[in-house]
Amino acid sequence: MDILAEANRLRAAGRPVVSMAVGQPSDPAPLAVGAAATKTLGGGRIGYTDALGLAALRRAIAIHYGDHYGIDVSPKRIAVTTGSSAAFNLAFLAMFDVGDRVAIATPGYPAYRNIMAALGLEVVEIELDGAAYLHADHLRLAHAAKPLKGVLFASPANPTGAVIPAQDLRELVSVAREMEVAVISDEIYHRLSYGAPDVTALSCDPDVTVINSFSKYYCMTGWRIGWMVLPESLVRPVERIAQSLYISAPELSQVAAIEAFGATPELEAVKARYAWNRELLQHRLPELGFALAAPMDGAFYAFCDVSNLTDDSMAFARRMLGEAHVAATPGRDFDPLAGHRYMRFSYAGSHEDIETALARIANWLR
Repeated sequence: MDILAEANRLRAAGRPVVSMAVGQPSDPAPLAVGAAATKTLGGGRIGYTDALGLAALRRAIAIHYGDHYGIDVSPKRIAVTTGSSAAFNLAFLAMFDVGDRVAIATPGYPAYRNIMAALGLEVVEIELDGAAYLHADHLRLAHAAKPLKGVLFASPANPTGAVIPAQDLRELVSVAREMEVAVISDEIYHRLSYGAPDVTALSCDPDVTVINSFSKYYCMTGWRIGWMVLPESLVRPVERIAQSLYISAPELSQVAAIEAFGATPELEAVKARYAWNRELLQHRLPELGFALAAPMDGAFYAFCDVSNLTDDSMAFARRMLGEAHVAATPGRDFDPLAGHRYMRFSYAGSHEDIETALARIANWLR
């Protein structure tokens, strides 16, 4: 966010900054989503909904699991949330108590550890040590050192874009079940995989907690709308906590989100541009000295080892922004121990911007 603030300051001063720092689509929401919101606004009143969300949206999400994954999920197990951020809060509060040990993979999304720490949970950071994603053996070792109450993982992952292969995902979930470790699967980058079909953790165990969002694939970051699929035993606890913390997700966003599932052709065109950007970065970044630290299997990120260019990625990112006018995210937030060696590049922008950024970086490095 410090890099983003500086990029905004430079833009306000008239500098032509290209940002590869923020993990959000540059495209607007699908046309049908905007049309549904406009129609709803024209009707007048926007109010509260049930804490678990509009019945029509919960049904639409349940249908999506049948259409996209081939699995049956009851709408009664679905909770609509104010973005995935609220879903993480609700999951942690409903599933764990103060002092419980919950494991996450490092590098990983920084909000995981920040939210858990704020809630008094003990965050167990599992360093991947060169592995692309969390394996069952990682979990076994962490649990053997001191028992865990839960584990949270993402596939595709932020910041690496790595996808857990289906067999490894099944083994990871199976080992967690054997050890009675509760599983939270972050699937907000689903539908943004480039080499293999999406596999939801629900296909491995119907009692895991899955979190997803309309922000990434569906291009609806500012609409603040997400969802959870919960074990039946957690539905009522999550509902009660949500009633107190949020009342409900925004009704306008809920009505509009129903239409997102019918916008696949429009959204696949956006994804095709990500794939085009990805192909360019896969070849060009290593040529410039930014070694890929993980396969770019999904999401819209390239996570790079920059240790041959700098031993302080934060200072390097500030210099690149100030001198080349290209913004990228230093790795410190994603990995408190080794993040000084890494940077994350987002390729969710236009292809022209990606080409411009790479040309500027090349000239700057020379």
